[in-house]
Amino acid sequence: MNQPRLTVLAGPTAVGKGTVSTYIRDNYPEVELSVSATTRAPRPGEVEGVHYHFVSPEEFDSLVETGQMLEWAVVHGRNRYGTLRRTVNSAMEAGKSVLLEIDLQGARQVKESMPEANFVFLAPPSWEEMVRRLIGRGTETAEEQQQRLVTAKLELAAEPEFDHTVINDDVQRAADELVSLMGLTAHSQ
Repeated sequence: MNQPRLTVLAGPTAVGKGTVSTYIRDNYPEVELSVSATTRAPRPGEVEGVHYHFVSPEEFDSLVETGQMLEWAVVHGRNRYGTLRRTVNSAMEAGKSVLLEIDLQGARQVKESMPEANFVFLAPPSWEEMVRRLIGRGTETAEEQQQRLVTAKLELAAEPEFDHTVINDDVQRAADELVSLMGLTAHSQ
């Protein structure tokens, strides 16, 4: 089996993409997790170069203008996030399986430039569970939560655009399934 070198993981806001990716980073050293660049400030506990590359808006503009971004987007109308083309290419050239955890807009951009990538949609077990997770995070204001729920409904409708769907009902199970879809052996199988 010719395994895909790049797997794109996307899904609605608050579905747990970051949690599943962190589990994979901690338990599957053979998977290279692409670290996105962002203009937002670090959240408590986030480390430069591990969770994100934190850059100024000016630096970000320069990266976009010089074609150094594989994909990028303005998220929730404020901060920009993007994937540095060089980090993905260098990992793939080294023979690694790369996991790119991004939003829907980004996934669509990658599909245009790298349609051969493996596209996986991370879905919530139910709408109610997704609402509970989003509100339970406590990192957004009520207004931001409402905006994210509106966005999430639109994002859920994009599921048919993906090659596979993984239900995030249990982080370890979802991570193992995702790793299997990457053509690698899941540890708990």
